[in-house]
Amino acid sequence: MGQMVEYFSCFLLFISFTTSVHGLYMNDCNSSRCGSNGPLVRFPFRIQGKQPDHCGYPQHWFLLSCSENNDTVLQLTPSWKLSIKKINYKSQVISAYDSEDCLPRRLLNFNLSVSPFLFNSGYNQEYTLFNCSSENEDHNGQIPCLSGLHYAVYAIYSDADIGYQNLLSCTKIHDISSDNYLYQQQNILELHWSDPNCRLCETKGKYCRLQSNSTGSRTECYAMLKRGSSTKLITTGATLGSILLVGAVVMVLRMYSSNKTDREYQSKIDKLLDDYKSFKPSRFSFADIKRMTNQFKDELGRGAYGTVYKGKLSDEIMVAVKVLTNSKGNGEEFVNEVGTIGRIHHVNVVRLFGFCADGFRRALVYEYLPNDSLQKFISTSHTKSHFLGWGRLKHISLGIAKGIDYLHQGCDQRILHFDIKPQNILLDHDFNPKVSDFGLAKLCGKDQSAVSMTTAKGTIGYMAPEVFSRNFGNVSYKSDVYSFGMLVLEMVGGRKIGEETMGNDEEIYYPEWMYNLLEVGEDLRLEIEEDGDTQIAKILAIVGLWCIQWNPMERPSMKTVVQILEGEGDNLPVPPNPFTSAVSARKNAKMPQRRLHLELEIISETE
Repeated sequence: MGQMVEYFSCFLLFISFTTSVHGLYMNDCNSSRCGSNGPLVRFPFRIQGKQPDHCGYPQHWFLLSCSENNDTVLQLTPSWKLSIKKINYKSQVISAYDSEDCLPRRLLNFNLSVSPFLFNSGYNQEYTLFNCSSENEDHNGQIPCLSGLHYAVYAIYSDADIGYQNLLSCTKIHDISSDNYLYQQQNILELHWSDPNCRLCETKGKYCRLQSNSTGSRTECYAMLKRGSSTKLITTGATLGSILLVGAVVMVLRMYSSNKTDREYQSKIDKLLDDYKSFKPSRFSFADIKRMTNQFKDELGRGAYGTVYKGKLSDEIMVAVKVLTNSKGNGEEFVNEVGTIGRIHHVNVVRLFGFCADGFRRALVYEYLPNDSLQKFISTSHTKSHFLGWGRLKHISLGIAKGIDYLHQGCDQRILHFDIKPQNILLDHDFNPKVSDFGLAKLCGKDQSAVSMTTAKGTIGYMAPEVFSRNFGNVSYKSDVYSFGMLVLEMVGGRKIGEETMGNDEEIYYPEWMYNLLEVGEDLRLEIEEDGDTQIAKILAIVGLWCIQWNPMERPSMKTVVQILEGEGDNLPVPPNPFTSAVSARKNAKMPQRRLHLELEIISETE
């Protein structure tokens, strides 16, 4: 007990001493500004000649200067200086003004990826600049300050069809990565920095600085002390600290030795929270992608839009890295996926750790799920080595339903997935399902009864009828319910829905065959091994048939589906025949026999 009191006394004195040292550090790095109206400058920035080196982050990008007119100047290149008007330390955004009349001309000669700054939206779009005759131009995207009397310069998405854009007679002059600043008339530029990340300090009402006991670039939070308190602590700490310094050092060494493992673990947790618990995906360079995949050594799979590799984010975190191919449509789907899944987090939705948008190279970094996709297991129910068992199939169905319900009801805006199918349901080590692939997703308000679509989205066999023909109703969140129903029916029967021969009158449509058996009270003729499996198979079949009603209004919500699957389902009624009004439509549809992503013809819209 006496030894504990001794340690505690030394600890209090040591805190007094170190606090006074921090007071000295704080007073040495007070905020400064250029002129009376300039923005306050503090960490990670510093003003050259006004603040010591350790008051700013150790990168030249964060070194500011004062002009002759007392403007606060950030020098991006030797020839490009920005006048900073405002620094928002909580959102980590600087607003700056460029004195030149043509901001796009500046962007032509500056590679943003070499700096720690991003455009404030977080997304850069790849453009190609074309020089066209001003007499034959007939398209949007003109950049006035780059155009002349007899010619016009246009910025066109790099993955756009040149022939469709009527640019065949124009001359390509430059590729550029930018936000919306190419079209901006004003010369105000907003830049965002993510490293160093001081948001947590600012949110707590504290300030950020370099760690005083580290020679690297790690940061820490500290509270601003009043001047009187700081002076008193300095005097007290200097007096007592000099007497008890030896005892304090001994105590710290003992504490360091005994708690080293705990502190290392906590440091890893803190870093993980800082990087990923904000639910905002990190941005990686392509060099980061190559490093985490060990130069793309371990390939997990290959698809129409890219190749997936196994990688490591750290020694503890495995990831799946999807490197996208540079094909048409990737730009829209890439931004859509990052913007959608990057803002959500749910146990049944795959986690997006970050993305890469380095020039024309794009990649998505997800959590690694060792059991691959649901497709691997449900299409071979006759093979015992792959069949998951009816209890686990029900557990997986419930998890998928919870994930979709979260997308529909748990976010600020409703998220419609539009591509629910076995390949997009991934399984973790305990076979917990996670909804993935949000490239076709669409956001809408929770009170919005229908959404606008100009092209059909989804996969044949799982696509709701109203998605490819408005004769069946408006497109809404009920379209995902239909896809879920087809997925569940495939899980029950082990049939590939997209490979049914639906155009052959002599072969019966598989879900309709299942409905006919339930309607007359017959057994589903499935392989049953344990007591209770028959009831589980029947519940799943009935739920699937309720979800694929051709009238969207007759389909249940995903919340109702979750409640059914969590209950016993003993009194669950067989739904109305969903195929009565669909027979002629299905006979004339000539739907393909294999799964594929489609961009169908434009649909005439009925709101």
